[in-house]
Amino acid sequence: MHASMKKLLHIGSGNAIISTRIVCVVSPKSAPIRRLRDEAKAQGLLIDATDGKQTRAVIITDSGHVILSSMTPSTLLSRLESFAEAS
Repeated sequence: MHASMKKLLHIGSGNAIISTRIVCVVSPKSAPIRRLRDEAKAQGLLIDATDGKQTRAVIITDSGHVILSSMTPSTLLSRLESFAEAS
């Protein structure tokens, strides 16, 4: 793959994001993450990519967007690790 091409990370329900924009992937269960989610929604920075399924991971990007995914954090992280190994 050409160095300038961005690698897309599949996050479930046919959705993908650019992997280099991810700051962290966390579980949605803690109170601080729920507050972060609420703040992002109020600011118009919340993206729900769950397709109506249960939220299992919250992805925070370098642009401040908060993305909800129906995939588990461990699944997303293993996919990210496979990108790092391929580089």
